[in-house]
Amino acid sequence: MIQFKTIDGLMLRDMVMAGTALLEKNRELVDALNVFPVPDGDTGTNMSLTMQSAIREINSQEFLRADEAANALSKGALKGARGNSGVITSQLFRGFAKALKGVEKITPLQFAEALGKGAEVAYKAVMKPKEGTILTVARVVAEDALKQAQKDPEDYDALISVMLKSGEAILKKTPDMLPALKQAGVVDSGGRGLLFIYQGYAAVLRGEDINLITAGEEESAADQGDDWHDLSRELTHTYCVNFEITRFREDCDEHDLDSFRRRLNRIGDCVQVQGDLKGAQVHAHTDNPGSALEYGVELGEITNVKIDNLAEMKRALEKENALAEAEEALEEAAEPATPEKEYGMVAISMGEGFTSFFQDLNVDQIVEGGQTMNPSVDDILHAMNKVNAEHIFILPNNGNIIFAANQAAKMSSRDVRVVPTKNVAMGIAAAIAFQPDQTVDENQARMGEAAEHVKTATITYAIRDSEYNGIDIKEGDIIGLHNGQIEFSGASIEEVALETMKNVVTEEDELITVYYGADVQEAEAEALANKLSEEYGDCDVEYHSGGQPLYYYLISVE
Repeated sequence: MIQFKTIDGLMLRDMVMAGTALLEKNRELVDALNVFPVPDGDTGTNMSLTMQSAIREINSQEFLRADEAANALSKGALKGARGNSGVITSQLFRGFAKALKGVEKITPLQFAEALGKGAEVAYKAVMKPKEGTILTVARVVAEDALKQAQKDPEDYDALISVMLKSGEAILKKTPDMLPALKQAGVVDSGGRGLLFIYQGYAAVLRGEDINLITAGEEESAADQGDDWHDLSRELTHTYCVNFEITRFREDCDEHDLDSFRRRLNRIGDCVQVQGDLKGAQVHAHTDNPGSALEYGVELGEITNVKIDNLAEMKRALEKENALAEAEEALEEAAEPATPEKEYGMVAISMGEGFTSFFQDLNVDQIVEGGQTMNPSVDDILHAMNKVNAEHIFILPNNGNIIFAANQAAKMSSRDVRVVPTKNVAMGIAAAIAFQPDQTVDENQARMGEAAEHVKTATITYAIRDSEYNGIDIKEGDIIGLHNGQIEFSGASIEEVALETMKNVVTEEDELITVYYGADVQEAEAEALANKLSEEYGDCDVEYHSGGQPLYYYLISVE
């Protein structure tokens, strides 16, 4: 039973941290819900990394007011947003923060209204929103939450129960809204990830143990907390203390646990006490770690004690940063500052071969990323800021990065144009089409047209049994995709590539370029190129090392 009538900044932080931890624990489960059986399903990973960025921001200082904590949450989520799911998640929190302007402590009604504003902002951020996605789950949960809060404006217990019940109900309906979900036999991955976050909220408000530290896990919640310390700010305390309390005294009750929290807050900050009298995990920053442990011993037995010296960590970080700044200063001194030029380009690239291509095409900054790891909004913005140009073109080179690139462009004070390239072959075509003597609008049009003219086939492997467009796919099968759609499945990489190309090449085409991945030998690529040359005699056929992971071949046709 939730006793809280309002949520302040510290409570909101604890809720978000618990939601993030629960999402991270179930990250692989969310990744596995991606519709395509390709080895780069990353919804859970992108959402988790986005939320961890939000945690670093909200945990950077003690935000007592709810509006200040929500703003930090929104800022951190946007900076760290990765992939479509991560950017949408950041927009949900952006709207949530907007609705809480001037709010010191959130009432249930204000919380529900903030959820609604979050869904509204997220919908507006997507050019063509689809129902059956995380957007639908966020909107329906917010609508049902608002109805409940209007009926009982002071009852968080009922509100949270409605949120979770509504979320599960609408999530089960997502396959009926998107045929691809029904065909794959899964619910929407982003919606499931959002519900894990909401379940974390509920656990904190109810005082439940979300089992953040479990036997055999590679990384405990306490370990993850180290990554969330913002050591760039002034430290309020020297030590970070983490421990568990087990075997509570028989006469202990919830009041003792509340008193324990208050005592920790008197000797420190960043206090988190997760769990109940069956077992609790404790985290606090303090100058008196011994006192914190003594308070714990008074309640029961303590285990898994971990004490980090934040001051030492900060000194090490400052030393590392000083060395990096010195090296950067030497580089700047060695090279005279270049005047601002008219045009610049930033490209996202995966694989050494593709990176080399973009460098040869005079792309100014390369951001590593792609199928296996989408770069964050902050990564793209950082690369843009390094380009000293009046107009900057961004080549995302992945359909799941376009949204993040657009967000980075909005955050820049300069003229930034995103050319919506969905793969590196399209990106190369766009970069080749660039003409320095053309206007920025003419170049944007030229580059976009060149990219759209490219047809692509990609060859990879299936990570699970599936059926797609009538194709029976087994885990480990080689699969061929044409412009992102699975069209062929088989046992041989070369055979699948040749069969897939039958649906790609037409009589009008003139050039076939085979980019082979990190797991393919050059001799194998040469053999495939020779067979394609025999099959399509009117086309010139080239092959190059792309160096991309997971995908054996990316083949472009123009």
